[in-house]
Amino acid sequence: MTGTTGAPNDASGAPSAPPGATDPTGTPATSGTPGGAAAPLHLSVALDGAGWHPAAWREEGARPGELLDAAYWADLVAEAERGLIDFVTIEDALGLQSAAFHLPDDRTDQVRGSIDAVLLAAHLAPLTTHIGLVPTTNVTHTEPFHLAIGIATLDHASKGRAGWRPQISSRASDAAHFGRRTTPQLTEDDVTDSELISQPLRALFAEGAEVVEAARQLWDSWEDDAEIRDAATGRFIDRDKVHPIDFQGSTFSVKGPSITPRTPQGQPLVVSLAHATTPYEFAALSSDVVAITPHDRAGTAAILTQVAEAVERTGRDVSDRPLRTFADLIVFLDDEPGAAARRKARLDEVAGSELASDAEIFTGTPAELADLLLDWRSTGLDGFRLRPGTLPHDLIAITRGLVPELQRRGVFRTEYASTTLRGHLGLARPTSRYAKAG
Repeated sequence: MTGTTGAPNDASGAPSAPPGATDPTGTPATSGTPGGAAAPLHLSVALDGAGWHPAAWREEGARPGELLDAAYWADLVAEAERGLIDFVTIEDALGLQSAAFHLPDDRTDQVRGSIDAVLLAAHLAPLTTHIGLVPTTNVTHTEPFHLAIGIATLDHASKGRAGWRPQISSRASDAAHFGRRTTPQLTEDDVTDSELISQPLRALFAEGAEVVEAARQLWDSWEDDAEIRDAATGRFIDRDKVHPIDFQGSTFSVKGPSITPRTPQGQPLVVSLAHATTPYEFAALSSDVVAITPHDRAGTAAILTQVAEAVERTGRDVSDRPLRTFADLIVFLDDEPGAAARRKARLDEVAGSELASDAEIFTGTPAELADLLLDWRSTGLDGFRLRPGTLPHDLIAITRGLVPELQRRGVFRTEYASTTLRGHLGLARPTSRYAKAG
């Protein structure tokens, strides 16, 4: 296993939860032994271009000429669904990709250019039947009303399989595409540490939480039975069941109601990626799933403790709104021992530098990865978001190597038991806050 990261390892010897316990995020704790979990293991896959290695597009079997073709993405998501994956996330941004976290660059030897994640997910919705679709959107420069109706429309198009990964704008250069505001410019010192990254962006995280809350209120603004559609009486909607939200944020306001009726899930799933105290608080306020980036088992336990503390600080009632916890890993998988490490080393040589990431980088066999997942899971994780190093190679290794290995160990589903993303994760469909009790 390779552990090259762009930020220090946040690890401690925090103890795991006792058998049968529930941690403060509302997550059933595991028994502490591989395969002895109280709940099924969940898997998601993060899709990005040709893969998470910057040289992946040059690998044999890659499809660099098709990265902007909908058919390429349809093939990837079909493979993920074949592997019974809970959901896929689709990356997006407001600026071109860059080798630097905080600045644009002029490199021409790496993939540059992408397509809109929400529109792509809407295209994929009718081509799939069970897998969740979670596009990323920027919440700093995009109108909350448009974000809310876009994700609501995706939930309708997918019949209840939509999620949303809200993301703040961490690059000041993104603001120049809109000309309405400026955002903090991170320094070289900031980007050496995840806590230092988040501190100048704290106001943007607070604004992002307001955007998510406004979206949730818009999703609730139509009660479930607001649509009558009775041609005989001429009544299409019950106007008393369509509500303005009158949301007032620190930098925006939304009158409402939504133009999109309430969706199959009531509220699509909100997923966030978190590396530090401020984004942990964002997740505690706003998310249904938080993806964290530990680098070993002890670090996993320590971060889960930090997430639980954020949940307590924000006053979230996890009995009513559980927070599912996933850990991110970049994975390079091959059946032959040592082959994945050699493949990554070859890609590093092509790229001109060793791969660095916020997440732990795993190289090995599917069985070795299964061992790691079950070990880390014993700290109280619900699942993992796996980032394939190269596509489609490492995605296929997940679906046809890792998944069967987990199934043999009795910890992963052998068929989908639900038709909605909330159902896959065991999360209840919330009632509209505007519906009258009884």
